[in-house]
Amino acid sequence: MLLRKITLEEFGAYRGKQSLDLTVKRNKPIILIGGLNGCGKTTLLDAIQLTLYGPRARCSGRGNKAYETYLRECINRKHDATRGSSVELEFTVNVDGGEHYYKVTRRWHTSGKSLREFLSVFLDDEYVGNGANGRPRQPNLKYSKVLSEGWADHVEDLLPLEVASLSFFDGEKIESLADPERASSVIESAVHSLLGVSTVQQLRTDLLALQRRQKLSDEEQHILDKVRAQEDELAAAKQELEEALQTRDDRKLELRAAERRLGSLEDKFADAGGGLFERRIDLEQQRQHVAEQLTELRSSLKQLAAGPLPLLMMSSHLKEIRKQAKREQSAAEAGHVLDVLEERDQWLLELLPEDARQAVTEKLEADRTRRSKSTSLKVDLALPHDTLTQLSVVDEVLGRDKARAAELLDQAAATAEELDQLDRQLAGVPEQSDVEALQAERDKQLKEVTRAKASAARASERVSELTRRVEHVAASLKRAHDEFVRTKVKAEEVERLIKYSEKARGTLERFGEALLQRHIKNLEVAVLLSFKELMRKQGLVEDLRIDTDKFTLTLADADGEAVDPSRLSAGERQLLAISLLWGMMKVAGSHLPSVIDTPLGRLDSLHREHLVDRYFPQASEQVLLLSTDEEIDEYLLGRLKKSVARTYTLVHDDSTFTTGVVEGYWWNGGASNVA
Repeated sequence: MLLRKITLEEFGAYRGKQSLDLTVKRNKPIILIGGLNGCGKTTLLDAIQLTLYGPRARCSGRGNKAYETYLRECINRKHDATRGSSVELEFTVNVDGGEHYYKVTRRWHTSGKSLREFLSVFLDDEYVGNGANGRPRQPNLKYSKVLSEGWADHVEDLLPLEVASLSFFDGEKIESLADPERASSVIESAVHSLLGVSTVQQLRTDLLALQRRQKLSDEEQHILDKVRAQEDELAAAKQELEEALQTRDDRKLELRAAERRLGSLEDKFADAGGGLFERRIDLEQQRQHVAEQLTELRSSLKQLAAGPLPLLMMSSHLKEIRKQAKREQSAAEAGHVLDVLEERDQWLLELLPEDARQAVTEKLEADRTRRSKSTSLKVDLALPHDTLTQLSVVDEVLGRDKARAAELLDQAAATAEELDQLDRQLAGVPEQSDVEALQAERDKQLKEVTRAKASAARASERVSELTRRVEHVAASLKRAHDEFVRTKVKAEEVERLIKYSEKARGTLERFGEALLQRHIKNLEVAVLLSFKELMRKQGLVEDLRIDTDKFTLTLADADGEAVDPSRLSAGERQLLAISLLWGMMKVAGSHLPSVIDTPLGRLDSLHREHLVDRYFPQASEQVLLLSTDEEIDEYLLGRLKKSVARTYTLVHDDSTFTTGVVEGYWWNGGASNVA
């Protein structure tokens, strides 16, 4: 790209319509533009960038202002804002082996409270060469609606914004490029954009798009979109599930830690008698209840003792009475039987014959004699005839009361033992002051465990919910894949295209890595040589390396020790930054203009001479120097003039606060004297 002409109309300090012819001559690449501070040198640089990039332009005076606010402030203060301002840039670009001429005009004006901007792009589609007389022919420019509407994208193909920062720069601010972090971003941008690495990446991206972009019917496209959407949804769900699993594990760890802490506090609380302390009221109530039970049991035993129960102590006597009653009853029964037998025997004897009576009589008398002996008792207490019945009743009552008494005694003994146990427990209850702090800490930890349990439960529920979602989306995705397979069977040609595109992408990836390595090595050499050529202190920096991953810049001295850029003076850092840009231009071999504002700030006289003699004439095929009279003075102008094609001076009228452009520099009479 070579700049041909720039025109400013009512732009900033430039009053009216001001134009600068920027065409260069053979072996004279420099356009020298002089101006005192505040005359509009930086404004000229801003105008070039504004014309090309509009809202994205990195203009010095914009800062954080809104684009519309910035444009309003760019209208000359003496001019009617409703008539507006404009900037116009003409340049040529080599495209596809031919040189094309562009003219880009950006104009704007206010309309009430709003501001309207218009962009017009004109293009000469034919080759721009020299006419029959050897002079550049007048281009045949035509308005291009397509370029005007899509200029933001088209200018990125001609001169990417990141690359433009390497061509258009402020010499005073360029020192920041010596900072490793700032330099890394510039180097990365240059390597990818200026040196063609991004083109390789774009080819890989285009091949990938080619693989994916096949001719599909509306139905097939809908299915494919559905599959992709569900794949994205599944990936998002899996990511959420993974995060939820991690959260659940964290909550479980928190819960286990809280439970361990609670367990430790519970042990301490128990060792201090905290359990008894908490149960003291229940223990006291339980003791009172047990004491009442024991009292009732003892009262029941007393009632039993007031009845026939004491007769158990006379069980042997009762046994003798029962025997005596049985003997007396037997004797009484035997007496009754003798009387009956005597009457019976008399009746039988009367029935017997006389000769048999004697023998039977003897036997019957002997039987009665034997029986009569049982009626005689040594002791006769004359007990009542129902004595045995009464004794049976007494035995039954005593048996029942004895069993009841035994049961009551067992219950009383157990109750007494329970009462003693409760008394011992109550005796072991600690004082409230001894366990109060532990109890409060334990209760607090118990709440923490409850909270942790709830949090863990919510996390587990979230995992379950997301697991179900993943399963559902996966099932839906499988059905969508099956539907797509049934609907769309790729043709052999499409498969072959995808196969070889993949191979080509792999090849481009390897090529891109190799290209990057080669460019980095070349860039290291070019920047180092440029720095040494510009530096006054030879031997300060002997080696320079650029990391291919982070694009960081490191310097080393003759001993191989790292040189911190902060050790360099401000001028040396400026030279390092210039060397970085110069080296990039050398390696890129691109035909880009260099527009340098304040080119010699912070430099001593020797470094200035190095820049004037060695850098400016070689920086590019076209170099625009925006300088003050103290930077490129009469002496430096003499050293530089053999490389200067044109000179201009920006003249500021302090009474009207406007700037005009005149040909010539302070120490020559015009551009013709420089030829």
